[in-house]
Amino acid sequence: MFFIFSKILAFLAQPLAIIGILIVAGWIVRNQRWKKILYTTAVVIFFFCSNFFIANEVTRAWETPVTPFASITKKYDYGILLTGVTKTEMKPKDRVYFSRGADRATHTLQLYKLGIIRKVIISGGSGRLDGGGVLEADDLASFLELAGMPDEDIIIENRSKNTHESAVNVGKILSKIEGPKELLLITSAFHIPRSMACFKKMGIQADAFATDPNADERSFNLGNLLLPRLEAIAMWQMLIREWIGFVAYWFAGYI
Repeated sequence: MFFIFSKILAFLAQPLAIIGILIVAGWIVRNQRWKKILYTTAVVIFFFCSNFFIANEVTRAWETPVTPFASITKKYDYGILLTGVTKTEMKPKDRVYFSRGADRATHTLQLYKLGIIRKVIISGGSGRLDGGGVLEADDLASFLELAGMPDEDIIIENRSKNTHESAVNVGKILSKIEGPKELLLITSAFHIPRSMACFKKMGIQADAFATDPNADERSFNLGNLLLPRLEAIAMWQMLIREWIGFVAYWFAGYI
């Protein structure tokens, strides 16, 4: 129920959903004063959320900065790769289809090739509400093996439906491995705060490795300052979804 509720709430809180609701409400109500208020609010939200400079600055403040490979001085026993970056419904099923977060997988491979991580734990199952579909950890394992990573260096955890469950299930895997373990948690820059909090709550101490940042470098380009851009709305949708997830996890005691 929590999983379904958080998905629905995250959708309804998106800028485009809010703008759509306001426009429909303005069309339905007969009071001209309220009609004007609703339409005006929809326009204001659109121009605010489509301003790239504002969206970029807020995203830069939230996301964990990307770490240069050359600055990593430690060696890690396990890289914990969180899923959520493949298109499991695409066909034909004889290949792996990546969405925006493909850096999670490719940078994990690079960490392995550079000798920074010794093995990889891939955590994540199906993100669908009905729990069906291809399990994402299996998809990513196939990609890593195809890229040359031996299967004995890949541990698959494919039952988790969200970040909290990943922390719980990875904790169970780690509890069966004797001795101290150096861990590196690999996920998208926007997802680092929530995922690190989840793993810390489960008593798992790990360093963070951020991938695929959404924010660009700060720019005072007039186009970014004045012209509406769809990329800005996409940034807000990502941020709001993540913020709702963070708050929901806090209320549920997951972080």
